[in-house]
This record gives sequence, C-alpha cells and structure tokens, in this order.
Amino acid sequence: MQTHNIIPMPVQMTPGAGAFALDAETAVAYDAPALAAVAEFLAGLLRPATGLPLPVQPATGAQPNRIHFTTGADPELGDEGYELAITPTVVTVRAPQPAGHFYAVQTLRQLLPPAVESSTQQPGPWLLPAGTIRDYPRYGWRSAMLDVARHFFGVADVKRYIDLLALYKFNRLHLHLSDDQGWRIEIKSWPRLAEVGGRTAVGGAPGGYYTQADYAAIVAYAAARHIVIVPEIDMPSHTNAALAAYAELNCDGVARSPYTGVEVGFSSLCVEKEITYRFIDDVLRELAALTPGPYLHIGGDEAHATLDEEYRIFMARVQELVSRHGKRPVGWEEMGKAQMRRDALLQQWRLTPDAADHALSAAAQGAQVILAPANRTYLDMKYDEQTPLGLTWAGYITPEQSYTWEPSTLIPGLDPAAIAGVEAALWAETLVTIADIEYMAFPRLPGIAEIGWSPAGRSWDEYRPRLAAHKPRWDALGVNYYKAPDLE
Repeated sequence: MQTHNIIPMPVQMTPGAGAFALDAETAVAYDAPALAAVAEFLAGLLRPATGLPLPVQPATGAQPNRIHFTTGADPELGDEGYELAITPTVVTVRAPQPAGHFYAVQTLRQLLPPAVESSTQQPGPWLLPAGTIRDYPRYGWRSAMLDVARHFFGVADVKRYIDLLALYKFNRLHLHLSDDQGWRIEIKSWPRLAEVGGRTAVGGAPGGYYTQADYAAIVAYAAARHIVIVPEIDMPSHTNAALAAYAELNCDGVARSPYTGVEVGFSSLCVEKEITYRFIDDVLRELAALTPGPYLHIGGDEAHATLDEEYRIFMARVQELVSRHGKRPVGWEEMGKAQMRRDALLQQWRLTPDAADHALSAAAQGAQVILAPANRTYLDMKYDEQTPLGLTWAGYITPEQSYTWEPSTLIPGLDPAAIAGVEAALWAETLVTIADIEYMAFPRLPGIAEIGWSPAGRSWDEYRPRLAAHKPRWDALGVNYYKAPDLE
C-alpha cells in the first residue's frame, strides 16, 4: 500500500497485494440511507478527473467492482473513526458514524494519483493500492481559524478554505467575525453593526459582511463536510467597529471613529452599562439561532483598556449568557483570569508564564484547553525574512517549526486529558485575497492537521517527504502554496 502521501498519517495500515482499479463499470454503493450523502460526495469528487460515470446506488448484496459504504464498524473507533479494506475486487468503507465515512473518503482520494483533484478529465489509470487501514483521531477538536474581520472574505472564499480543510480532516472552522476594523455578520436587532461597522477594513480596503442567509450557507456547506462553524464575536476589546456603530456602547456615549489600523488593545465595551449586556445578549441570541454547532467564541484577548476586576466580572457574566442560549463558551486564554464554566473551552495562544497559569486555572475548574501556540500554529507569521506577506511578532515559522511540537508537553503541568485539541490560526492584517490565504496556509496547514489527528511520536524526517508529495495535489487543486526550500 502506497501510504507515504497520506496526511494525517493513519493510526494503523497493513499493505495488501495488487490494487483496485476504477473503471467504467465501477459503482459506489451504500447500505444505509444515512450514507447516501457521503457516497454521492465521493462520486462527485472523482467524476471530473476520471471521466467515469460512477453511479451511486443502494447496495444489493456483495458485488464486485464496488466502493461500498457500510455500517457495522467497531464502535471503539468513535464518531470519527473508520476502517478501509481495499482488495482488487472491492473497496469496503466501514465506520460507526457518517463522519468516519467522510474522513475515509479523504484517505481514499489521497491514495489515488494527485491528478484526481483536477477539475478536467485526466488520463489515469486510477488505482487504489490494496490493504487495510484502521484510523481514528487523537483529538476531538481539530480547528482552523480564519480572520474575516481585518479583511473581509466572501462566501466563495470561505467555502474554498472549507474544502481545503476537509481534505486534511479538520472538523472545526473558527470564524473571527468582529474586530476593531470590521463587523462581519448581520444582526437584525442591531442593524448598524453590519451597515456601519462592516464598511471598514485594514488600510481602508473594502469592507463587507455576511447576511444571515450568507452565514447560513457557510454553515450548511461546512456541515456537509463534517466541519462545525465556531463563530467569534470578540469582546470586551477588539470592538471599535461596534463602538463606531452604536454610541451607547461607549461609556461616554460618543461613537468612535472607524478604524483601519492594526494596533490592538485600545478599545473596550462599557462593561459598567446594562445596555452592553442587552447588546451582547441580542447578538449571541441571533448568532446561536444561526449556528447549529454547540460553540460560541466570545474572544476576551488583549483587553488592555479594561480593568482586571471589571474584566473578570464581564467574562464570567458573558459565559452565562452563552449558556443561556444553549451553547458552550470558548475564549482566548486571557479568559482564564475569570471564573470558568466547566463546559467552557480556553484557547491558549501565548506561551508566557501568566498565560500558562490561565490554562492551568481553567483546567482546574473543569474547562478544556485548545492549543494554538502562536510561534507554531499562527499561519500569518512569515516563513522567513523574504516572505512578502505576514507578520513577525511571534517569529518566523517554517513548515518544520509548525510541525515539530507536541501538545501534551506544551504547557508543563497541564493534564493531557484537559486538552481538547489544536487550532491553526490565520489572521488577516496582510491578507486580501484567497490566494494570500492559501500562500500562508500551505504547506503548514497539513502539519497542524496531523498533530490533531495522528498518534504521538511523529518525526519531521518521516513527514517531510509525505508533505512534499502533496505538491502535485495542490497543483491539481490550483492552490497558491509557498514553495518551501526544505520541500524541494
């Protein structure tokens, strides 16, 4: 079995003899109605490049030349695990839940030649090497964050990023929907947030926002790829766009001027006013109704203009508002200064002693911790001093540096059982187009995916050739990736 190009690396692989060849008679079969969607997804993925009809049909017993989706897998695989059995006559995909079948599809496509990703017909042949795979994720939280507030990215761009995340088995997309530079989601009870706060972006670039219908389309597109949208409304700082839209959210009652710079920490909602909490409650209520996933991210980072005691009271109160709307609160690591709900998640991004204390405090209160160390997983950091895009405050991050870290030892004293998973963050101060996003995400993004999915004990020397083997796949997908010297 040609396994060198699978990312994330599966848990267990056993090679077999021969290969399964896709041809004009191959069909995709399923034996439960819940599996029809993933069978259609696979067939739709393969038809353009292969030129094969690949009909999708209910299974009618054991038939040759089929890719067969079936239930009855080992329940210990969990909700996202799967088993693949590839022989020269049939491919069998077993999983306890449809998510596992979907992740098996991502493995199948990576076992096929990279040209399978092309949108136009290619010559083939289309061979799946025989063997078996048993696979399941290490962590339940495998996330990427996209900042659409500093610069706005439309629905098509977000869908494109979702498709690239799906290839590497990410299961969360954290959308940073508000910041000083822009408010990007329509809130019907506070319409000026989008109408006024959505006009601006860094450097005076065009703004924009998602209507609620736009956001619903993103949520549905992600859900079809087993990705949960985690919307973030940052507070109490990073709020200048809201403060410009509604004067009453400022302590002095004066609307702030629109902001297009990149400095942080200067803004704050007026945490003493009750209208602030009515505002937050309305925003969270509408966002919760639009978001079927269980999480609302409430930010909490870099609140330099808010007194510590006021911050603690504010963040504790807002967590309860999130819970009132049936969601679990997520916040940046500074939220660890406040009392934490047991169902909350803390997102670690700094590696300072006080930041580590916040994570330890959150874990001691029963909260889980998401690891997103800026010097490893912030994909907006430059690769090197020649990189035309990105920032440098967390240092240069090569593909090797983004891959060679271990979650269980990142924060001394943190119980590994408290780690929810990992996140690759992509801030957009310098990013304007989807091509910019792709350039900063690839080739680093797949490594974060592998850290979140594959067992501990990874090696850069082993991973590097697998990653390099994905360059033809990115070429076929039209990805604008960085040509990393160590992958040449």
